[in-house]
Amino acid sequence: MPSIVPSGPSQDVFLVLDHFGERLGRAWRETGENDADYETLIRHLLEGQCNNPVRVVAFNSDEGWSRDVSDDVADELRERCAQRGEVPAFLLDFLEAHDTGRPVQLPLPMAI
Repeated sequence: MPSIVPSGPSQDVFLVLDHFGERLGRAWRETGENDADYETLIRHLLEGQCNNPVRVVAFNSDEGWSRDVSDDVADELRERCAQRGEVPAFLLDFLEAHDTGRPVQLPLPMAI
């Protein structure tokens, strides 16, 4: 039986628990090996590839750790949304649930 543990160099893997509604409930999003990194996760969340993200976990089997990184991801999403000037509706519940109180630095307009 093939291993589900990533092979090759040590890497952090990020997975999203998504809520598909009352009828379908929650499930971990299927993620390809090359799409489980932090930057791809952030991009997928901003693109709306998750219906209603609830939690994000990270793990590294080579280093032997796992943790809930939802607050960190929410902070990063807030920063990126501030840069874009909008917060997508599908992220509102996630950002509210994982509000760390960390201030968001809004981009300043460039004077010419």
